[in-house]
Amino acid sequence: MGFSGWAAEVAQFFRGLPRRPARQRPGRAEAGAAVLDCGVLALACLVTYWLVMYLLARVYVVSRADEYVGTLWAVIATAFVVRASYAESMTAAVSRVAATAVSFVLCLIYLVFLPFYPWAMAVLIGASALAVTLIGRPGDAITAAVTTAVVMIVAAVSPQHAWVQPILRFADTVAGAAVGVAAAWLGLRVIRPWAERTWQARHRQA
Repeated sequence: MGFSGWAAEVAQFFRGLPRRPARQRPGRAEAGAAVLDCGVLALACLVTYWLVMYLLARVYVVSRADEYVGTLWAVIATAFVVRASYAESMTAAVSRVAATAVSFVLCLIYLVFLPFYPWAMAVLIGASALAVTLIGRPGDAITAAVTTAVVMIVAAVSPQHAWVQPILRFADTVAGAAVGVAAAWLGLRVIRPWAERTWQARHRQA
């Protein structure tokens, strides 16, 4: 089969794929709600940054690089938790904290006795993913694996107090998830209803 025949078969294959229905552009109300939700998310991430960088980082003195890593991890947790509904936000918070807790236990036990090794990081990544799967939370395996990778690599960067890294990352995760849940509640139960009432009042006046 020549190149032209191969190209024709590929084109026929893609033509046979089901087409995705065209999405309608969001209306004015939907666009306004999206802007509001994204604003709440942005503000929540800013609050988390300030909380971790200027408050929690003062509880235990670490290097400047560790402060930024912890702040980054907390902000990621906040962004991960803020969802379209309060129930989804709570589920995401439990998922994030549970996966981090498993990684926290495994990494702490290892780093108390041994320094960082690449093979140890790989083993702990697999063990953390397996652990959350065996306790019935297979959807959290990726989060646990990523958390373990971050903890171990940061421990390699700061080997003097490597055993502290799991504790710090768990604290960062809890702080970020808590801010995310609070922001989701505030946005869905307070800010969005207020904005809807304001928009409806202006619409009636118009």
